[in-house]
Amino acid sequence: MQFSKPTILIVDDSPTNRRIYARLSRNLDIEVQVRSFANPKGMIDWLADNSADLIITDYKMPFMTGDKLVAHVRSHDPNIPIIVVTAYDDRTYRVACLEAGATDFLLSPVDHVEFVTRVRNLLKLRAQQQMTAHRAEMLEQRLAANFDPREQSVLDSREALAQVINTVPAMISAADRAGNCIFVNALQAAAVGATPEDLVGRPVEMLFGWERGASSRRLDQLVLETGQAGPTREEDVVTEAGDTRVYLTSKKPLRDGKGDTIAVLTTSVDITERRNAEKRLEHMASHDPLTGLPNRALLRDRIQREFARGRRGDQLFALHFIDLDRFKAINDSQGHARGDKLLRNIADMLNEEVDEEDTVARVGGDEFAILQSNITGPDDASRLAGTIIGRLNDGGLCADALNVGASIGITMAPQDAQDAEELMKTSDQAMYAAKLAGGNMWRFFAAEMGTRSGLAANLERDLRNAIARQEFVLHYQPQFDLRSGAVIGAEALLRWARPSGGLVYPSHFLSLAEETGLILPINEWVIDEVCRQIAIWEQQGFAGLRIGLNLSSVQFRRRSIAQIVASAISKAGIKPQSLDLELTEGILLRDIDDIIPQLKVLRGLGVTLSLDDFGTGYSSLSYMQRFPLDRLKIDRSFIQGLADNKNDLAIVRTIIDLGHILNLRVLAEGVETDAQLSLLKEEGCDEAQGFLLSQALPPDTFLGELAWRQAQASFFCSKRNAR
Repeated sequence: MQFSKPTILIVDDSPTNRRIYARLSRNLDIEVQVRSFANPKGMIDWLADNSADLIITDYKMPFMTGDKLVAHVRSHDPNIPIIVVTAYDDRTYRVACLEAGATDFLLSPVDHVEFVTRVRNLLKLRAQQQMTAHRAEMLEQRLAANFDPREQSVLDSREALAQVINTVPAMISAADRAGNCIFVNALQAAAVGATPEDLVGRPVEMLFGWERGASSRRLDQLVLETGQAGPTREEDVVTEAGDTRVYLTSKKPLRDGKGDTIAVLTTSVDITERRNAEKRLEHMASHDPLTGLPNRALLRDRIQREFARGRRGDQLFALHFIDLDRFKAINDSQGHARGDKLLRNIADMLNEEVDEEDTVARVGGDEFAILQSNITGPDDASRLAGTIIGRLNDGGLCADALNVGASIGITMAPQDAQDAEELMKTSDQAMYAAKLAGGNMWRFFAAEMGTRSGLAANLERDLRNAIARQEFVLHYQPQFDLRSGAVIGAEALLRWARPSGGLVYPSHFLSLAEETGLILPINEWVIDEVCRQIAIWEQQGFAGLRIGLNLSSVQFRRRSIAQIVASAISKAGIKPQSLDLELTEGILLRDIDDIIPQLKVLRGLGVTLSLDDFGTGYSSLSYMQRFPLDRLKIDRSFIQGLADNKNDLAIVRTIIDLGHILNLRVLAEGVETDAQLSLLKEEGCDEAQGFLLSQALPPDTFLGELAWRQAQASFFCSKRNAR
């Protein structure tokens, strides 16, 4: 039988993704045919008259989601491998696809090495399945041709059959009605350190071992009695070396010329690599990639398990919700690499302080949780919280790091909550109580704290006062042209100069501001203040700077953003092109038909538009072409591993190429090392900002930085002219 080149089908409404996946597929060490489809319907129509060996599909697409597509394919072909690519980290989507019959998953943006490895392995498995089925059919035909009803001779041409079936990359054997081996291929025999000749005529227990052999004999008996193939099953087999291998085993009846079942063919394919890949995927779905700790989803599962255990006895447990007090200041002042190292050290420290049965989880950027099991009462919980705060203030977690401190909320179960969601909510409320009391302390949840809405009401009140008292300030992080080295602009970053707590970063209050609508007056102030600052700098001789600021989706829903921007520009008397408005992918994709007209009005004013944190959302070239953008900002998550991870480099290169294809400038955020900067220059990135170049600065300090850099540029220019 001649097997044609494997066919890979790619289904994705993003032309960029289809192009990347197709290129990676053609870079395999085997020759393949690749067909791409922009929507599921096109693939389904094609598949009706054709066959494929692997399907790679996005989850979120027009007309049909990934799980629905998988279910449709499975109703026609239960064996073809299907990889679902998803940007969603919620396991609900993965479970839906698994239930529909998905074979494997990849997270978007895909890791190129992981993509190639998984595609190659699944194609090999597909080829083994096809070859095994073909060889089994040949064996059955030969058995029927050689069957002698007078002598009950099942296999007269054993050597000829062995030559055929030994080419199959699977372990194959056949056993008669008495449970004795009538055929064993070379790969199966080698697995037990024997030759096929040694095993023919021997009981199957000599081939599989006594325990597995007894199970195989029982399953063979079912096939012999029913004349039907047995269900394919996975087997965990411990080798003589102590390793565990996983086999996908199937059993099929072998019939004589009369159609009677005379033997059972057993085929086992080694799928250990696939099982290990699934375990890695499961670990990725339930653990934080930076620290290796359980994530929020796994923590929730373990809390539910503790509740189940508690219902069988009088067991107490506690949940500690830990929010680091000064992490963001350390992260901003010392760089994200140092911040990541500090988070890993904190994770290690927390694991050192808990008992073996406890769970330490990372549930947010600077948030951890501890599920403290099997305690005798609140004293155990308070001792642990006190120890943790002490360790976070001893200065030994990271060289040159400030004492980070923490606010810890503690909830006791089962008295404070009856399920995981309620327990996590009440511990979060207790943590906010500790933070509002000044931080660097722990608090137990108490009924008088009320619901989270009560705490939110306090924060909302403080935010309203902050707006009235003008407690907000802006810092400016310079942006540099990578060809000339000149400062060409800056990003305005909001800070709350809270009288009781120093500078507060937006992550602590922006979500509530959006929920309550306070984001509208805050953003109006930001727009007015940026325009006012631009006018001041222009009067001081620093014209031509482009200052960027972030917009909120709430402003677009109110359809008021164009009027607000136009008013601020007019009031300050600045050139519109000095203002750069930054939008996230979430804003753009929320309601495209409503957003695009508003963007066109903004562009008509003369301002520029940038797409912020590019690559972290549901990016689509077809969508991007519809938006009047001027600039792409590469998210810092891709820049962090740029010098060490060739996959990050490939992603950054693709984003830069994509931006230039669309005639957009490309800016890299979060540049922290010389190696990152050098690679960005080599790849043709236009602009950059980050800790290596400059941290965010108050307006007066920013002006000094700008003046110094202009002086440096003038000095070098005059030196060149003197030559």
